[in-house]
Amino acid sequence: MKLIADRLNRIKPSPSSMAGQRARELRATGRDIVGLTSGEPDFDTPPNVCEAVVRAMSASKTKYTDVGGTPELKDAIRGKFLRDNALDYSASEIMVGTGGKQIIFNALMCTVEAGDEVIVPTPYWVSYPDIVLLADGTPVFVACTPENGFKLRAEDLERAITPRTRWLVLNAPNNPSGAAYSHAELKALAEVLLRHPQVWVMTDDIYEHILYEKRRFVTMAEVEPALKARTLTINGVSKAYAMTGWRIGYGGAPAALIKAMVKLQSQSTSNPSSISQAAALEALNGPQGFIAERTGIFQTRRDFIVGELNRIPGVNCHLPEGAFYAFPSCAGVMGKTTPDGKVLASDEDFVLYLLEAQNLAVLQGNAYGASPFFRISFATSMAQLQEGCRRLRLACEALR
Repeated sequence: MKLIADRLNRIKPSPSSMAGQRARELRATGRDIVGLTSGEPDFDTPPNVCEAVVRAMSASKTKYTDVGGTPELKDAIRGKFLRDNALDYSASEIMVGTGGKQIIFNALMCTVEAGDEVIVPTPYWVSYPDIVLLADGTPVFVACTPENGFKLRAEDLERAITPRTRWLVLNAPNNPSGAAYSHAELKALAEVLLRHPQVWVMTDDIYEHILYEKRRFVTMAEVEPALKARTLTINGVSKAYAMTGWRIGYGGAPAALIKAMVKLQSQSTSNPSSISQAAALEALNGPQGFIAERTGIFQTRRDFIVGELNRIPGVNCHLPEGAFYAFPSCAGVMGKTTPDGKVLASDEDFVLYLLEAQNLAVLQGNAYGASPFFRISFATSMAQLQEGCRRLRLACEALR
């Protein structure tokens, strides 16, 4: 008798999660691994957030909460959207989930049926297409090239839309490319979307506060208020507040969609952790000044690593505008031969070569729908980045 449902055959394990796990396993065997795969800040959660959690536990705030989040946290999220994005949501238009990924999962499972299409610009965060597939939908990939700043163009979006298009997924600043949209760039996409009322917009804004050169962040429902009635705006506390393990994400959308998403969540995880919600409440309402300081540190690391990458033979790296990833091309090493005689035919071959030859862990571009590239996280110490670049140079110089 078959045990595992066929739907599981449609998807793969998250490549980024598996890469991090593999690096930890290799370290446990004694190998000196430089891991540049982790998509989480190396900073600590702010002390005021941790102190708020202690107070919440002392006050016995350790019980079930409303499925879609505590009233206090939802009110803080409403305040954040209004303060940062000029978006005015009611409490019925807000929900909290166990990380931003659960908000995405809830939305797609509630709205996508067999035959529905979801436009996913490439490169993409690894989970978007797999969640679409789990929901019986069809991901439609639209290539965003380095020549266009890894950004979706209005004419490419227009060509991708069909009568079956249900969603457009936008993630900016983007994981893995770091691409960020200006007001004018989003407005051009909005003009296309206004002509196609069946298409909803999912904006994953989790890297909102990690922008360089003092760029101003904008999101779709802010740029085009006429689209707010069919936009799900997603965010969370993981990246800006260094709270990845607390697992709190949230979304703002029309009440009918939020109601359906809460219904689904009531039969999956129910409410997010009560003490994590207390932590998120303090993060959103507490001091915000440290975010700019940490972004400045990320920018210093970005400038260093992009400069180093562009000096390595066979590697070329576009300058990311936000997030904390570099997404260099390795086209220049394709077809070359490793010291043990293996020809590099793909970015996956290259990534495996780096791991075996130099104990350097990075992620292959095909996991993000773009080849031949690889992703490096610079959410780590400068010492690790320096050593990682040294090992990458040695590996590339050894190719023939």
